[in-house]
Amino acid sequence: MEVFIFVLAAIAIGLLFSTFNILKEYERGVIFMLGRFQTVKGPGLIIVIPFIQQMVRISLRTAVWDIPSQDLITKDNVSVKVNAVLYFRVVDPQKAVINVEDFMEATSQLAQTTLRSVLGQHELDELLSERERLNSDVQDILDQQTDGWGIKVSNVEIKHVDIDESMIRAIAQQAEAERSRRAKVIHAQGEFEASQKLVEAARQLATEPASIQLRYLQTLTEIAGEQNSTIVFPLPMNILEGLSQLGSTLQHKGNPPQQADKPDAGN
Repeated sequence: MEVFIFVLAAIAIGLLFSTFNILKEYERGVIFMLGRFQTVKGPGLIIVIPFIQQMVRISLRTAVWDIPSQDLITKDNVSVKVNAVLYFRVVDPQKAVINVEDFMEATSQLAQTTLRSVLGQHELDELLSERERLNSDVQDILDQQTDGWGIKVSNVEIKHVDIDESMIRAIAQQAEAERSRRAKVIHAQGEFEASQKLVEAARQLATEPASIQLRYLQTLTEIAGEQNSTIVFPLPMNILEGLSQLGSTLQHKGNPPQQADKPDAGN
């Protein structure tokens, strides 16, 4: 008899402990009455009637899920491996319990398939340079599809893009060629701007003939200050042309034209 009473007391104490439940601030309890949804309770002290009511605990904290590395082929037929991290939380405990069997596993599988589907629609250059836009696209799709599960996807971040070694060398060559092209364009643009300034300077100096002489003297001053033993003095082309004409004139005067031979008197 005493054993029977002891067993009853143990059962009563067990039922008493199972009746009172304490939910933390970040937890909610989905209560079912005889298998049917009744309400969502928490946080604090929750009373659950044994055998009649059941409670499912749901955490409302943000969960971090590491999406495993996914093999995909980009739009330009490049094979890459991409992994990402997913941040989500439960905003509606009722939907998270009733509408999906395991919201954690369902969200994980959906994130993997969505990541492959979205990134496969873009080229490799976009995958490497426009991560923020791709993160936003994946997040919007996941947030829309998990809304019926009471899940809010707060962020998706692509962590790493693994590319084949041969493709890395090709990308490096492409970047080197692009930088060389930019250097040539900048150099040509500088030459063009310098030529425009030289034309403007020439027009300005042409208005005053004495200004070019002052420019020559300034150039001589700059050259002399550099401790050079040889000074090259530029001469205007019109001076050389004048000297050439003067030499031709002197040569013409020194050699008078010969007179024609007189006819023979006997003839």
